[in-house]
Amino acid sequence: MFGVFAPGEDVSRLIYFGLHALQHRGQESAGIAVGDGESVTVKKDVGLVTQVFNESDLATLTGFVGVGHTRLATGDAGDLWEAAQPHLGWIGDETIALAHNGALINGRQIRKKLMNLDIGLRSTTDSEAAAKLIGHYTQQTHVLREGITRAMEDFQGAYSMMLITPKALYAFRDPSGIRPLSLGELPDGAGYVIASETCAFDIVGATFVRDIEPGEIVKVGPEGVVNRQGLPPAERPALCIFEHVYLARPDSIMDGAAIYDARAEMGRRLA
Repeated sequence: MFGVFAPGEDVSRLIYFGLHALQHRGQESAGIAVGDGESVTVKKDVGLVTQVFNESDLATLTGFVGVGHTRLATGDAGDLWEAAQPHLGWIGDETIALAHNGALINGRQIRKKLMNLDIGLRSTTDSEAAAKLIGHYTQQTHVLREGITRAMEDFQGAYSMMLITPKALYAFRDPSGIRPLSLGELPDGAGYVIASETCAFDIVGATFVRDIEPGEIVKVGPEGVVNRQGLPPAERPALCIFEHVYLARPDSIMDGAAIYDARAEMGRRLA
């Protein structure tokens, strides 16, 4: 996942390059959603980033805030196009777009809850259900961060998520911090980026600021970066071991350690 808030910048192109740096995390499909202050536009399809997007696609994805995703299925793949992210949700007449890295172990229960509320779903993914649930709760609370918190209380399992409204970018992690998520800043204060791995910062010239904390909700908008604790962090952090041994790129940094160095140290201890 790669999100950007950067008024005055070519946001869709920044996301394109960020997703290219994160292509190793998922090769089934790719998608980008952007907001221009009034509406959200999304383009997604099955395939690699370079197969899904061309110059004309990026030219039509205009806006100052956006989020992108490359997908690796961790459960029932279903229809690959319908499962492609970002997924859309609605808060009244306002569109939101959500990207999710992880797996909700109670996804079926959430889908059933939504169907009982007569909220339609196009796919079988837990990620689309998450977008619709956040939209539902936000219509009740009238505050998006409260809607996110209510949804986080329902979610069980691993999730690092980002979503955009037409005007802002939100990011949040599960209380155990199972999947990584980091905040970076673009040069000359041009804006902020959030990514699954820090290797995506390098390709757009961004500087690492900090990791999004477990249970934390971060909003990036015209007022800058605003954070609050959505849920209390778990007593013991539980970053997935697959990040260090399989998923992450060697030049990424997680929990303050370079993945390359962590793998070398694991090998040394096992030797």
